[in-house]
Amino acid sequence: MIERYQTAEMQALWADQRRFEIWRDVEVAAAEAMAALGIVPEEAAKNIREKAAFEVERVLEIEETVHHDVIAFLTNMAEHIGPDSRWVHLGMTSSDLLDTTLAVQCKEAGELILEELERLRGAVIARAKEHRRSVMIGRSHGVHAEPTTFGLKLLVWADQLARDRRRIREAIQSVAVGQISGPVGTFAHLDPLVEQKVCERLGLGVSAVSTQVIARDRHAEFLGALSLLGAALETMAIEIRHLQRTEVHEVEEPFGKGQKGSSAMPHKKNPILAERLTGMARLLRTNALAGVENIALWHERDISHSSVERVILPDSTTLAHYMLKKAVFLMQGLVVFPERMRRNLESTHGLYHSGAVLLALARNGISREDAYAAVQKVAMRCWEEERSFEALVRDDAEITDWLNAEQLDECFSLERHLGQVDMLFDRVLGEG
Repeated sequence: MIERYQTAEMQALWADQRRFEIWRDVEVAAAEAMAALGIVPEEAAKNIREKAAFEVERVLEIEETVHHDVIAFLTNMAEHIGPDSRWVHLGMTSSDLLDTTLAVQCKEAGELILEELERLRGAVIARAKEHRRSVMIGRSHGVHAEPTTFGLKLLVWADQLARDRRRIREAIQSVAVGQISGPVGTFAHLDPLVEQKVCERLGLGVSAVSTQVIARDRHAEFLGALSLLGAALETMAIEIRHLQRTEVHEVEEPFGKGQKGSSAMPHKKNPILAERLTGMARLLRTNALAGVENIALWHERDISHSSVERVILPDSTTLAHYMLKKAVFLMQGLVVFPERMRRNLESTHGLYHSGAVLLALARNGISREDAYAAVQKVAMRCWEEERSFEALVRDDAEITDWLNAEQLDECFSLERHLGQVDMLFDRVLGEG
């Protein structure tokens, strides 16, 4: 368990106390469902409901002897219930209890993650609107390409987070199913109505068919959705890290009063949060792979998946929740430097207009190959001589033979790159 990164809510969810509480709820619900069907005496079910209790320390103490967590729990509950405990766990197998409880925990963990995801998407959208027209250079291969806006960069993230929200909702629905079907899933000792009533009370769906366990592709899907969320956060983090580089310096992580960046260099302000998010995304991907490895089990069940899940499900949900909280803090406090963005945009002396000149030449009748060669020749001079690309173009007879002054003015208009910004915001946010 990654305790350092646990939030209080997630820590409580995966603690022994909460796990045993759900175990108790499952057993009580099963006994009451059986009583309603005439399988368990009503008085026994009433007694079980009123007296069902446990102590975490006592369960763990018994487990030291029996080496079986469910038996230890049932033994402790029986100490409270008395003779009617013979009606507890009737016809059930351990995995009925374990997998149904795990479904509740995954559902509750997923809902905590969705709440924080909504906060992050809201923060990203707010900053996107703020910087809707903060012009900056777009980069491909790390090299200046054409202008975009910082708001559009953030809008892409908001759109990706919306897909993560959908995927996580669907994954929760897939993993939030229970089973009360007996040793190999055949209901040999149970009425299927018991399963239905228990799952309804717990807010779960019912696994249509199971062996001794619920199929693990459901859990792999859940872990996969979390890994994709991690990849979205990593996408944001890596971009912020690049933009905070000294040579770029278009954004900065929030840097608190009294914070220090280096033990040796007092001037340092490092993108530590973004780097942390990058590293944690790797853990989510690794855990997702372990989840896939858990799918194939021997026959109706082995327990090779169990020890893995006790690590990867608490850790992945804990990490995702923590990462989202840190990403909200990072996004809300992100320092943006529009003036530096503008200076960087112009640092290549207008080379970002090369594509517009190429297209204008092609529209006027010159072949694309000849147009490309003509513009590239001027662009290389701009690179080498660090002179204005626009001035070099206007002085180049090969180009001005095809384009007049008015056409060249249009080529060098920055506004052409911003004309569809509002449309893109409307597409993603429905602002129209």
